[in-house]
Amino acid sequence: MKKDKKYIFEMPIKVRDYEVDAEGIVNNAVYLHYLEHTRHEFCESAGMRFRDMHNEGLDPVLSRVEINYHSPLGLGDSMVSCLNLRRRGPQFIFEQDIYRPDGTPVVTAKVGVVCLQNGRLSRGERLAEAFKDYLGDD
Repeated sequence: MKKDKKYIFEMPIKVRDYEVDAEGIVNNAVYLHYLEHTRHEFCESAGMRFRDMHNEGLDPVLSRVEINYHSPLGLGDSMVSCLNLRRRGPQFIFEQDIYRPDGTPVVTAKVGVVCLQNGRLSRGERLAEAFKDYLGDD
């Protein structure tokens, strides 16, 4: 299976020495960090920095993560972390994939995010407005 989807955001990442276990492969939990880093970089590219959102009382929080591991990465390996975004009610669904540079899938994930506005669950209209040019249909 090779990379065959189009994405609204892609970023390269390289495996660092502290991300591998004694066997020299990336620990499964580290992939969650790669996915989170990609979401943060996407948000910033869309004009929504997490620090600014928090200062405005807006806090996106995870509601669900579904991840499938396909191929392990090791020390020094490179990858491309990709995402698409859609909305289902108050939830933003990030469809995220990580590939090796040759297109071999490493991880596929669906990440649900909801928004708290001043500590209370909201419909996330502020994020929906910021992401309007990126949101896919659901």
